[in-house]
Amino acid sequence: MDLGRHLRYFLVVAREGHFGDAALELGIAQPALSQSVRRLEAELGVTLFDRSRRRVELTQAGRLLVDQAREVVAGETRLRETMRRVRDGEIGTLRVGVPPGTSAVALRGLLEGMAEAASGLDVDVCEMAGAELVRSLGEGSVDTGLATAPFDGSGLVSEPVHRVALGAVVPRGAPSAGAGAVALADLAGSDLVVEPRADAPEWFERILAVCRERGWVPPRVREAGDAEFLLGLVLAGRGVALAAEATAAREPRLTWRPLEGEPLHRRTEAVRPDRGAHPAASVFARVAARVLADPPDRVGSVAGEAGGRPWSLVYGGGPLTLPG
Repeated sequence: MDLGRHLRYFLVVAREGHFGDAALELGIAQPALSQSVRRLEAELGVTLFDRSRRRVELTQAGRLLVDQAREVVAGETRLRETMRRVRDGEIGTLRVGVPPGTSAVALRGLLEGMAEAASGLDVDVCEMAGAELVRSLGEGSVDTGLATAPFDGSGLVSEPVHRVALGAVVPRGAPSAGAGAVALADLAGSDLVVEPRADAPEWFERILAVCRERGWVPPRVREAGDAEFLLGLVLAGRGVALAAEATAAREPRLTWRPLEGEPLHRRTEAVRPDRGAHPAASVFARVAARVLADPPDRVGSVAGEAGGRPWSLVYGGGPLTLPG
């Protein structure tokens, strides 16, 4: 019995709630799909679906099977991918996902750090948002990477590598620009500008929950996937962003103010599968912790947190003298 295939079919039916829709997605005939599910039920000795209605529903046994089936399917996918890499001579490559907008200096530090720590290892880096990284780790298409916590960590091992406080990013002429720490409740009535929910759903919901708890329910939440777009929206008066101080430093007409009580910290973690992980994945976590712990003006940081810029030339710090 091809258990992996039958479990994959079961999961699609469980998600779609309809044999016809599931068969269409899988590209197979509906009778073949129904036969596969019945073979699985016979093998396990339980009924997985209640077929008495137009849309099938999971039985108690079916609901219990879903999570375990996902683990089995993900494990089989990773196993096949690992064996393919061995067959194709790719096991000497560590595939790493880093957040979009990772600064150039931070990326250089990660690559140079890995070259020093694991000489001869080929490190293949690609941009990958947190949700995509978690999914790709489960499928075995990447070996490790950096993600903003919290995230769905089932089947994964994570190690904290960086932590930075979020503050309010506002135009320099805004009423809150001259204050010290800003209370979230004082931002009531303003829209919120924040990174897209699709990139890190759990982190997105965490930000909204903290805002609500502290008296700010934004009339509108504007999502910005790029740091420059986020800053542009704030500059145009379309809302207040919650971001790291280094992000605001990119635009001299904006200012950053800490939040009263520091209720929000972006935590970056190095993530890898808890089973069958690449031997160098733990090395990457150690390198990332060392590189990202350096001061921002030296290595920058992750996801739109570029190193500081000499804005004192524009806003104070003495007169600017031009050459010549």
